[in-house]
Amino acid sequence: QVQLVESGGGLVQAGVSLTLSCAASGPINNYGMAWFRRAPGQEREFLAAIAWSGNTAKYGESVTGRFTIARDNVKNTVSLQMNNLKPEDTAVYYCAADADLVLLTIPRAYEYWGQGTEVTVSS
Repeated sequence: QVQLVESGGGLVQAGVSLTLSCAASGPINNYGMAWFRRAPGQEREFLAAIAWSGNTAKYGESVTGRFTIARDNVKNTVSLQMNNLKPEDTAVYYCAADADLVLLTIPRAYEYWGQGTEVTVSS
């Protein structure tokens, strides 16, 4: 088991960049890691996933090249760099871990979840 804690959210203006962090309680080298978000009144949306080695990643359509996921298996952290934030990006952002070897994009495939960090983007 691994516990995940997100941080880095806040209230920002549209057009700025923001980096979220996910700290794990133990080694994550055997986990695929992902970021999801849930906007008000919406289902959880896939944003990005990265393989255990860090050399393979997937991104959701809504990211449109603005977000970048990265991992540090030494520090046991995962980050999500978000550029050119828009009001539509307002949501609670979640970090998730999956023990499978294949990167997945559906929330139910992920076994471990953080508590979420709020991001609010004002226009």
